[in-house]
Amino acid sequence: MISGKDLIALGIKQGKWYSAIIEYANIHGLEGEALKAYALSMMPKEIEPHAKSVPFFKNIDAESEEELVNMEKVFQSMETLMYTPTIVNGAVMPDACPTGSNGQIPVGGVAVAKNAIHPNMHSADICCSVMATNFGIVDPKQVLDAAHGVTHFGPGGRKELFPIQEELLEKMASNYFLKSDTSMHMAKTHLGTQGDGNHFLYVGQSQNTGETYLVTHHGSRGVGARLFKEGMKVAEHYRSEVAPKTLKANAWIPYDTELGQAYWEALQLVRAWTKLNHSSIHDATLDQLQTVLKDRFWNEHNFVFKRGDLFYHAKGATPLLDEFVPDSKEGLRLIPLNMAEPILVVKGTESASNLGFAPHGAGRNVSRSAHKRKLDGQSNEEVFRRETKGLDIRFYSGNIDVSELPGAYKNAQAVKDQMQRFGLGEVVDEILPYGCIMAGDWKKDAPWKKRKSKNQEQLGHNPRTLI
Repeated sequence: MISGKDLIALGIKQGKWYSAIIEYANIHGLEGEALKAYALSMMPKEIEPHAKSVPFFKNIDAESEEELVNMEKVFQSMETLMYTPTIVNGAVMPDACPTGSNGQIPVGGVAVAKNAIHPNMHSADICCSVMATNFGIVDPKQVLDAAHGVTHFGPGGRKELFPIQEELLEKMASNYFLKSDTSMHMAKTHLGTQGDGNHFLYVGQSQNTGETYLVTHHGSRGVGARLFKEGMKVAEHYRSEVAPKTLKANAWIPYDTELGQAYWEALQLVRAWTKLNHSSIHDATLDQLQTVLKDRFWNEHNFVFKRGDLFYHAKGATPLLDEFVPDSKEGLRLIPLNMAEPILVVKGTESASNLGFAPHGAGRNVSRSAHKRKLDGQSNEEVFRRETKGLDIRFYSGNIDVSELPGAYKNAQAVKDQMQRFGLGEVVDEILPYGCIMAGDWKKDAPWKKRKSKNQEQLGHNPRTLI
């Protein structure tokens, strides 16, 4: 009887195909070279990386030495990524900056894959997006105050803040990737929360009309993070079997498989959840002010968009086409820059070089930690006063996060100039800043630190008094 040991002796790579090979070989009496030939025919064919890196479009210029260093890192990482065997096209935007190791898609990157969904190319913050609601001629301070009372940033304090649609819950509960108890719990308890980092709630006024707008920026929270984790497991299993020379970060799920289509469905459900998260916060603010909705539009910038058998992975890139954002309004897109700058309202069309996308913001030239090092010798309060003068800026945690102040980002005017130079959308309005809310440096007083401090105080050791 043929066994797995016989296949190993013949040099056949171990895998789930072993059982089928052994069963067939024993029925038909295969051995030796005949067994080896059959086994090799049953193994999946290894998919090699492209022999050459696929060319990509560079919609970005460097205007300083710091920007040049950043840009060269982006190009290097993107060039490595473009060896991935599924990739057929790509582009980078003016807000591009590297993230992770060489070969990972940069922020401001677009990668087009054939018949493949790459979870890491949309990242864990699935459907990170922006929504704008027009409140009409209303005092922006009233809007910011009302919104402050209904939203939630940072960890802790999560509960069922808003009801979730039963139909959406039922669809999530029947999806292979979303049906776990943990995901379903997060779908209920993370609704109405906005997270941390660069997520914000911004209030400003239209340059064209003077009307007040509320704009929120966040993704799918823990729901999307878990989907990403499960998707990467499936993608890595596939990569290790058929494309071991491809970087782990660029593993993919073939769309034309049962799991591929389940993952695509899960992405759409997470998109619907994220849109509901935005609108729940906006609607609650309208209710607080007893104000009627005048207008609303939205778009994502961390997502995957399908056109035939091509999948456009946007990692921090704004889709310009209605084909990609069918539930927005009249082609309007939102591109925030920083808390002290207007949010751009943009329309645009596809070109050979933009692939149908625009930047998603101003981006960074250096990491958060590197920016903080540049500010050594200056207090957080000093930097805050200088960079937010005249604005109503609030940190939900009560602690300033200097890595989210305007100076941490690229020059906003330079990004706007490059948008025009490279044909990345036309600015049709600007939402001028009044103020915004962000999480702030919540780690300074993180829940686990508070618990630790309380325990030490109970033991007679107060860490705040130690030198």
